[in-house]
Amino acid sequence: MTTPTASARVEQAWDVLHTVLDPEVPALSLVELGIVREVNEAADGTLTVVLTPTYSGCPATELIETEVRNALAPAFGAVRIEQRRTPAWTTDWIGPEAREKLRQYGIAPPSGLAAVDQPNTSTIRLHERIPCPRCGSTSSERLSAFGATACKALYRCTACREPFEYFKPI
Repeated sequence: MTTPTASARVEQAWDVLHTVLDPEVPALSLVELGIVREVNEAADGTLTVVLTPTYSGCPATELIETEVRNALAPAFGAVRIEQRRTPAWTTDWIGPEAREKLRQYGIAPPSGLAAVDQPNTSTIRLHERIPCPRCGSTSSERLSAFGATACKALYRCTACREPFEYFKPI
């Protein structure tokens, strides 16, 4: 039996990490959210997973670390978690497929870019007319700046009257 090469082990680790769902947004994996930034393997075979939390006070950070360790440990043994806060996480790291998954789950995805890397931009604009993830209408109203988590706002569609959460651009 041959031992997988370092790059094959890293690829396998990425495959496993694609199955680890975010505890606060279980429609997406940690990879799809852009929380998993890197996976590296040391000479001794130890995997290092670099995570960037959505924000420094995220209450799910410890749970995310535990879930990553639990998912990887059976196949890879020792796993080292590194928290990297620079560059800061941004909703710009959520890809188009993941945004569509959010919409299908009933959460309006972040609209536009957070403008993190755009020059001469010092503010993030929150759009008041967010498309309803259920009916698609842009007739919506914000009910609260915060939803079930700090990264989401609570809206209501005035067309279908359904409430929904909006993943704010950060």
